[in-house]
Amino acid sequence: MAQTSSVTANETMGMMAKRRILTFVSTAFFAVLSFIIVFPLLAGLIASFRPGTELIRRGLSVDLDFSTMTLANYKYLFGNNADGQRYFMWYKNSLILTAISVVGTLFICYVVAYGLTMYNYRLKNFLFFLVIATMMVPFEILILPLYKEMITIGLIDTMAGVVLPGICGASTIFFFRQYMTGLPKELLDAGRIDGATEYGICFKIMLPITKPAFAAMSILTAMGAWNNVLWPMLVFRSADKFTLPIGLNTLLTPYGNNYDVLIAGSIFGIIPVFIVFLCFQSYFIEGMTAGAVKG
Repeated sequence: MAQTSSVTANETMGMMAKRRILTFVSTAFFAVLSFIIVFPLLAGLIASFRPGTELIRRGLSVDLDFSTMTLANYKYLFGNNADGQRYFMWYKNSLILTAISVVGTLFICYVVAYGLTMYNYRLKNFLFFLVIATMMVPFEILILPLYKEMITIGLIDTMAGVVLPGICGASTIFFFRQYMTGLPKELLDAGRIDGATEYGICFKIMLPITKPAFAAMSILTAMGAWNNVLWPMLVFRSADKFTLPIGLNTLLTPYGNNYDVLIAGSIFGIIPVFIVFLCFQSYFIEGMTAGAVKG
């Protein structure tokens, strides 16, 4: 008995030691990872208060030299000048494009996922397989055929040409479907008994209880649309239709770089996505965890 108790105590101490080591290693790993993620944002924020000449001389750093830090870049950005007017034109274009993309994507993907989840019919699983299969194709492979298609139907240099190719995202459909597989289908029967139409059940009964999924996808879709560079750069040809990432990219030229507007404008461009996250953060974790592994 004494030997058994001694062995058990040793095993317990060994497990506790391993657990402490694992905790230390994981904490150190995530601390380093957090620093890697936060450093560019912090360095950019500090650089936005410095003249462009200081950025060229020092590069991005977290050195807090208050003697060189002013609000001059932001005053110039918000001032009545050509650079400020162009910047907020790009900003407005990005806001409109992001809003249209989020609303259109969430609506269409929700309806498609609802049909793939709540009804039983032939080829249902095959259609869902096709949705999953499109997730395996890199977007870069589709760029050329999509570009030729936009030219054929006359959507080059239009906002529709940017939004339509990605408005029915396979990953968003998959997420909505996974979330809705956990919802009780008895709600459909209850709605029909109460005299609700199929559209009424879809939008008045089922849609409100999918708020966590909508919140999670709103954040991810907004981030993707707001930061999208490659496809809008191919579609848009008029300078007055450029989005913010494209416009900021034009500030870097072989003839000179406007770092004053570039850095301050980049930091100010984070605000919309940050606001979206603050608005939906209460549902975000719930939606991500609920829709991750169901089905």
